[in-house]
Amino acid sequence: MNAAQKPNPWRSAVPGIARHEGIWDGTYRYYDAAGQQTDQHSSRLICRFTNETRWPYHQTNHYRWADGRKERREFPAQIRDGRLVFDRNLIDGWAASVPLDPFGRTLMLYWTRPAERDVYLYEMIQLSDCGRHRARVWQWFRDGRLFQRTLIDEELVSRDWSEYPSRLDQAEAA
Repeated sequence: MNAAQKPNPWRSAVPGIARHEGIWDGTYRYYDAAGQQTDQHSSRLICRFTNETRWPYHQTNHYRWADGRKERREFPAQIRDGRLVFDRNLIDGWAASVPLDPFGRTLMLYWTRPAERDVYLYEMIQLSDCGRHRARVWQWFRDGRLFQRTLIDEELVSRDWSEYPSRLDQAEAA
């Protein structure tokens, strides 16, 4: 039984978000307000529920650019009132299912960055009915005006994330 199959009470607190647990590979594409592409990179996201009380959800994002740059970001979250709550150095915000979607395909996120308080972002995530494909849209606002959009297409690699973080740490150390 892998980690995603083991009983975890946190999954039932946010069942729509629990459908996204696993390893996702994708492409991020950034556009300015005029629609011109400004950046692109590949990604691998590990979305998981832990047995930790303080941070029962944890997401690790790995980004790679064609020029060889790499970046890793950690997003631990609490679960409160049926949503994920991010309250960390990198982002403050929340993620929740959209109850108006009778198919349970849609998540919404809102976040700010403490270092850029004049910027906020809304994200919509659509999950395919088969659960293997996601489309994400970020809309970035600064001082109340749209300045950037991010489009992300992802495919599920595996629901079993349990061994992946240790394998990745070993590969990055080599």
